[in-house]
Amino acid sequence: MTNTRTERPHRPRKRFGQHFLAPAWAAKVVAAIAPQPGDVFLEIGPGAGAITLPLAAKGVPILAVEIDRDLAAALAREVPANVTLMTGDILRTDVTPFLAGLVPLRPPDELQQSSGQRRFRIVGNLPYNLSTPILFHLLEVHRRHALFTDATIMLQREVADRLSARPGTKDYGALTILTRVHATVERLLDLPPGAFRPAPKVRSSVIRVTFGPPSVRLPDEPLFERLVKTLFSQRRKTLSNAIKPFDPTAPAVLALSGLDGRRRPETLQVTEIARLAELFASVRRPAVL
Repeated sequence: MTNTRTERPHRPRKRFGQHFLAPAWAAKVVAAIAPQPGDVFLEIGPGAGAITLPLAAKGVPILAVEIDRDLAAALAREVPANVTLMTGDILRTDVTPFLAGLVPLRPPDELQQSSGQRRFRIVGNLPYNLSTPILFHLLEVHRRHALFTDATIMLQREVADRLSARPGTKDYGALTILTRVHATVERLLDLPPGAFRPAPKVRSSVIRVTFGPPSVRLPDEPLFERLVKTLFSQRRKTLSNAIKPFDPTAPAVLALSGLDGRRRPETLQVTEIARLAELFASVRRPAVL
C-alpha cells in the first residue's frame, strides 16, 4: 500500500498494492509517529508523499524507498532537501549505508554538544500482499544490525490483529510469536476504507513495533523458528501430535518439558515454546567426552 497527497493523475497499480492515503488521515498518522529531534527515518513506500511531505516539514531526515519509478520521479520534484529518495524494492535493498550518512535535526541548545546518538525509525504504508514478508524482513534486519528503534506502519487490520493476539485466540500464531520475540506491538489507529483512494475492500490499522533484545533465551533461533512454524501448521491438533513431525525425539523432549501434551499449540506462551526449542537444541548437541 502507498500514500499520496498529490493532485497529479496516477493510475493505481494493483501489482504494487497502491491505495493513496487522504491528507486528513496522513496528518493523523504523522501525529501518531511523533517525530522528535535526533530521529532519522526510513520510509517504506512513500508513494506520492502523503506521509513523506508533512513528516519532512518537521525537519527530520528521511530516506524514502519507493518501488514505483513513476511515483518516485514525480515525488523527487517535490521533496525538500532533508529527504533522500531511492527507487528500489525494500526487500532487496540494503539501506544501512545510506541511513548512516543522514544527520538528524537537533534543538538549538544541543548544537554545541557532541553529535549525540541518532534514533533510527521506520515508517510505512505497507502493501497488503507483502506486509508479512516485509515484517519478517525488518525483524531480520533488527537481528543482524539492532539499528532501528521502532517501526510505525500501516497494514491490513487482520494482520494487526494477529500481531497483537493473545494465546488461545484464533489470531494467535507464528507471526505473533516470531514478532514478539524481538519486539512489542502497540495499536495506534484504525482507518476505514474511505481513508484511501481507491478505497480498499478491507480495513487498515497503524501499529508501532518497538524493537528490543530477545524476550526469551534462544540458543538456536533457526530451530526455534522451524518449531513455531511446525506447531502452527497443525494448530488444532494436540501438542503431542503437532510436535511429532518436527523431530524423532519429540515425545522425549515433550516429556522433559513438563508441558501437557493434550494442550493445543495455540495455547502456548512464547516462553513455553522457547523452552521446547532449548530442549531440542540440547538433545541435538553432541556430547562432550
